[in-house]
Amino acid sequence: MTHCILIGAPVDEGQRRPGCLMGPAAYRVAGLSSVLESLGHTIEDRGDVVPGAPGDETHFNETVHHLSEIIAWTEALSDAASEAMTAGMPIFMGGDHSLALGTVSGVAEYANRQRRPLFVIWLDAHSDFHTPETTTSGNLHGTPMAYAAGRDGFAPFPDFPSPVPGENICMFGIRSVDPSEHSALQETNITVNDMRVLDEQGIVAPLKAFLDKVRDADGLLHVSLDVDFLDPAIAPAVGTTVPGGATFREAHLVCEMLHESGLVTSLDLVELNPFLDDRGRTAKLMVDLVGSMMGQKVFDRRTRSF
Repeated sequence: MTHCILIGAPVDEGQRRPGCLMGPAAYRVAGLSSVLESLGHTIEDRGDVVPGAPGDETHFNETVHHLSEIIAWTEALSDAASEAMTAGMPIFMGGDHSLALGTVSGVAEYANRQRRPLFVIWLDAHSDFHTPETTTSGNLHGTPMAYAAGRDGFAPFPDFPSPVPGENICMFGIRSVDPSEHSALQETNITVNDMRVLDEQGIVAPLKAFLDKVRDADGLLHVSLDVDFLDPAIAPAVGTTVPGGATFREAHLVCEMLHESGLVTSLDLVELNPFLDDRGRTAKLMVDLVGSMMGQKVFDRRTRSF
């Protein structure tokens, strides 16, 4: 069984629609600890990370907002992630996806110390492959995967500890990519399993192929699960809805396969905005998906009525 370390990351500044800062509380209310304990795991809730005071960093791209705040979050979450990896499996309860600027950085730093390669599965509608220089929205929640992959253009952010090689990154469920991100991705070895790929090949073959690579390399596996990976019909509590996402069955299959692989070493839960939810529907679904990722089987799931 696993020692699960719950870490709240109430980051709200990476986008412009308030509410993600309530995400950690929503996961706690939705029973994340209880589900994990029922599966035999031990729980340590370290509360919510508190960033240091923001600096005075600026950027020539005037659309970028809350730069200094996100840098402070990145530094604080990187430290929290690196330390938590020494004690168990951190589960970061967000918060918008800019939190991954820090969580993946901290996990990468730990992987360097262990001299093991880091792999990342990005379960998301978006590739998040902008840099502060290329973003047109100014929303830094659209940049963490580019940061982890070592794209240029991230000054004044701290240097990423060791960029994750493209072949160690798998994007899954992608269905919204800006032209500049598309061009940049084509110059990498990142595996992009968009919804077209999943419609044609199904879930199992692409995911199994990537998990086999992780296993063969004795790698650490970080999973970043964005609410908008799911179809908005079943997960409405997100400010970046994109139709055509993963169904209930597809999402649970992904999570069950991740569990069966035995490879997951850290997890982000991001972009939950409880203000947009329907009686906690999305929070409860995300908790059930974590349950599947940690060993819950189909007959163990709680019956829901909405």
